[in-house]
Amino acid sequence: MRFVVVTGMSGAGKSTALKMLEDAGYYCVDNLPVPLIEKFAELVSTPNSEIEKVVIGVDVRTGHSFSELERVLDQMTESGVPHELLFFEASDETLIKRYKETRRIHPLAGDGRIEAGIGREREELSSIKRRADYILDTSQMLTRELKAEIDKIFVNNQSFKSLFVTIVSFGFKYGIPSDADLVFDVRFLPNPYYFDELKNLNGNDRKVRDYVMGFPEAGEFLNKLEDMLRFLLPHYILEGKNRLVITIGCTGGKHRSVTLANALYERLKGYDDYGFKIEHRDIEKDLLRKK
Repeated sequence: MRFVVVTGMSGAGKSTALKMLEDAGYYCVDNLPVPLIEKFAELVSTPNSEIEKVVIGVDVRTGHSFSELERVLDQMTESGVPHELLFFEASDETLIKRYKETRRIHPLAGDGRIEAGIGREREELSSIKRRADYILDTSQMLTRELKAEIDKIFVNNQSFKSLFVTIVSFGFKYGIPSDADLVFDVRFLPNPYYFDELKNLNGNDRKVRDYVMGFPEAGEFLNKLEDMLRFLLPHYILEGKNRLVITIGCTGGKHRSVTLANALYERLKGYDDYGFKIEHRDIEKDLLRKK
């Protein structure tokens, strides 16, 4: 039997995940009082039980009993009941935006501000987050990306990527991405913009790629950056980070940054211990401005 406990920050996607897991054939129970979890686990673990996959959703709405969750999980371990803990995370900015869009009240905010409720909840969940088997940060995650991660772990039984890395190309004239963790400037390379045959192309086009990568400094930059990331990524995981945004910028975010971001992604995507995706934030901005 597979027994999964799902918890995390309110508004981070727990309810959506429960629906996805239910569609995947899991028997889902949301907001079961914490003291009943162990008893429920014993019932579904009996030899004559027809239930093979179970998900229990737990959050701070359970009140004071939520603080007992760690004790209950410890008792389940001692009793030999296997279980997994999935924790949903999101940035404060993302959670505030979601609450304002839905006009919902945070369960710990009361009559106060949403920010205060989020702060209280984050403090209450800090210890349970540390013992989670899986942490999914949905701050920048689309619904289809969330489903892909859920299916990967709980349907296809693939190994979980404990750190998800997004590589983003951007243009400095449009501002540095607000969620950037690491920012790299590739404006030291010659700009294809000043060549008529390359000006209206972008880094996804072979002519631009060949031009940019034709400079030995581009390859040397990638070698040094990859070497640094080999060192950094494991240490980010040790510090509890589960999402990393690497940004590469040039003037307009169309030629050099796109080329180097693509090249870095191609080098890193084979690292089995991490998940990767790539985005080109400003690649179409010049076209939009001309219209």
